[in-house]
Amino acid sequence: MDYLPVFLKIEGRPCLVVGGGQVAARKIELLRKAGGVIKLVAPELCDELSVLVRDGAVTHIARNFSEGDIAGNNLVIAATDNEEVNGRISRLAREHCIPVNVVDNPDLCSFIMPSIIDRSPVQIAVSTGGRSPVLARLLRSRLESYIPAAYGRLADLVDSSRNQVKQRIRDSKTKLIFWEKVLQGRVAELVFAGKEEAAKTALQKEIDAITTDDTARSGEVYLVGAGPGDPDLITFRALRLMQQSDVVVYDRLVAPQILDLVRRDAEKIYVGKARAKHTLTQENINQLLVRLAKEGKRVLRLKGGDPFIFGRGGEEIETLTEEQIPFQVVPGITAASGCASYAGIPLTHRDYAQACIFVTGHLKDGSVDLDWEMLARPGQTVVFYMGLHGIDQISRELIAHGIPKETPSALIQQATTFNQRVFVASLDRLPEMVRKEDIKPPTIIIVGNVVSLHSKLKWFEPEYGGMSGKWEISEYSD
Repeated sequence: MDYLPVFLKIEGRPCLVVGGGQVAARKIELLRKAGGVIKLVAPELCDELSVLVRDGAVTHIARNFSEGDIAGNNLVIAATDNEEVNGRISRLAREHCIPVNVVDNPDLCSFIMPSIIDRSPVQIAVSTGGRSPVLARLLRSRLESYIPAAYGRLADLVDSSRNQVKQRIRDSKTKLIFWEKVLQGRVAELVFAGKEEAAKTALQKEIDAITTDDTARSGEVYLVGAGPGDPDLITFRALRLMQQSDVVVYDRLVAPQILDLVRRDAEKIYVGKARAKHTLTQENINQLLVRLAKEGKRVLRLKGGDPFIFGRGGEEIETLTEEQIPFQVVPGITAASGCASYAGIPLTHRDYAQACIFVTGHLKDGSVDLDWEMLARPGQTVVFYMGLHGIDQISRELIAHGIPKETPSALIQQATTFNQRVFVASLDRLPEMVRKEDIKPPTIIIVGNVVSLHSKLKWFEPEYGGMSGKWEISEYSD
């Protein structure tokens, strides 16, 4: 994070703007909305600023900038077309420890002016750190369409009842849950529909219904699939639950960008497992979820991919059921689907494969003991999860049970991310490829004729971190 996002209170406080053009006029408009007392220094003014001066909205000093203009202000904006003057203003403001913004020069700024979505008292600021104001504006326009103007009225309604709720609910987490229910339920919908009196009545009913039992709340577990890596692939429901959880129990395969979407004040507990290296055993994880829920916490159990496809989600909710802990399950895009799609490999295709099989590359005891005859049947695609360690046996057994050694196969590493790597080779070359390319988990192995479509259908090729096609079949088959 290049800048710390903050909201400054400048109502009734002196602010200095240097410059008399349209850019200065736009900055002054924002300062006026926030209640700033504006001193404008410029020898000449554009028509818009002349009107403001005439109406007494700003104080105008009709001359060039001087050093004495800096002191006593709460913030400074340099909006001249003279780089030397702007640099001097920036230096002086910093010496006086006054926040300064130099228009179109982030290097000289101690703060930047974001693109703003105003739903007062609700405000949302969008910034690119000064790199692309146009992009910030485009993002703001997108958000504008998603955020009704009524959110401001909803905030005012909540504010009018906060003291009542404080008196009735002492526990902070219970209070949080109450407000989340209000803001996601009927009260909010009535405000959005323009029925504010009805919303007030509905909110008062919610407050009147509060009892002392609400402080003795029970917890809940949300078993959520985080998908294969790209944050854009998580579901709306997953995001909502991520934002209301008190504690997050997450796995090794959860991308940091996805973890960043979790509520910032949530406690985070890492329980990731790698081969022969477990932070906690599965049984201990199960008991951890139970303990946290019995403490009254809303627990987000965040797993890479889908929790019910080789994610041991079934084992976890078995324990929750036995302990009578309420839970929800949110599916995620499983690794096979996400990896194959981003590699341009359809898992089924009427000309190549009429079935698809998902199989784990190792069992509970670490072995690779699979139904090889079933996996070797023609007309299907086989996807191996966690198969790198057993790649030699996988290749050998599939060939031994009838799959031609030249069958196209793919290894997809860190799929859907900008570190995605795709390697294609014949089945008999898979072990050699893993060793020479130093391929590491997380990786999906796909075996089947559909892999031959990769070179034609590949569409996601990150410019950095990833690579594709180093082991083409034509190079390594007989």
